[in-house]
Amino acid sequence: MTGEAVIVDHGRLRAAAARILAAAGAAPADAAAVADHLVEANLAGHDSHGVGMIPQYVRAIRSGALDPRAHAAIEDRGGAVLAADGRRGFGQVVAREAIAAAVPRARALGVALLALRNASHVGRVGAYAEQAAAAGLASVHFVNVVGHAPLAAPFGGRDARLGTNPVCIAVPRAGRPPLLLDMATSAVALGKARVAMNRGERMANGLLLDGAGQPTTDPGVMWREPRGALLPLGLHKGYGLALACELLAGALGGGGTISTVPREPDRIGNNMLSLLLDPARLPGAGGLEAEVEAALAHVKASPPADPARPVLVAGEPEEMARATRRTTGIAIERATWEELRAAAASVGTELAGG
Repeated sequence: MTGEAVIVDHGRLRAAAARILAAAGAAPADAAAVADHLVEANLAGHDSHGVGMIPQYVRAIRSGALDPRAHAAIEDRGGAVLAADGRRGFGQVVAREAIAAAVPRARALGVALLALRNASHVGRVGAYAEQAAAAGLASVHFVNVVGHAPLAAPFGGRDARLGTNPVCIAVPRAGRPPLLLDMATSAVALGKARVAMNRGERMANGLLLDGAGQPTTDPGVMWREPRGALLPLGLHKGYGLALACELLAGALGGGGTISTVPREPDRIGNNMLSLLLDPARLPGAGGLEAEVEAALAHVKASPPADPARPVLVAGEPEEMARATRRTTGIAIERATWEELRAAAASVGTELAGG
């Protein structure tokens, strides 16, 4: 333990997470898959989407908002189009199953369009872009959030009307991790506010509104009534993207939007519209590898504003975090560790250490 953090080896954390989820009702293989996804998010530096989500998942299972035994029902809509009903299963399970079904369609036709609806929290969307990239495919993903109170304010608004609605884009690279852009359309993800609150930290200006619609740096406003709101990324631009996600993933995908799907205690529902592309079918295929590397080298050659912080491209901060955390361990803030311990106890198991 360092300060208020508990340092945990990623292997030990995977085992502990899987044990809690299995005790909550998940099949062992699914518990392991969800645990792997969560710990990989921690390793990538995205603690907001890591094991700190487990208490929420346990509550959702106990209330019936999440079915820990559900799997995706794949629907062939003809041509390049597939749909999948997540049946309120673990998002990390049903989204991976849906992408796995779309990969051969993209290889056969050059493109596949996948509409996943009725999934529980899918976690780090970049994991599904990485899954597609491992099959040699580029991909674009739009996600909306339903069944949950809104979190993000529209540009110019004073209260929350939308979810954090992620956008993710990935381009495969030969022999290297893909270029991976994975971002919330809010200025910050809710999970990052949770991490900051649990650490007793303030957040930067320009990220939050309090319950009265006034700017604040206190992340606790997202858990007090009247609730605060996250501000959109890039002012009107992030707001526009968030609304586009709402319509593409929710309205077109058939899972509904935050304005029409009833809210339920403990539910985080996700819909995801994914476009998978086979680079081999496109005109740039012959020179793709060289073109991608030249483009990335070009932007990275910009003289850094801070000499200690070189210019990076999307996906590199996560690779750097993985390299460090695999060696040094994952720091779990004390409040999150105690929440995990309580979640374990609530399903009849225990979280040792710390």
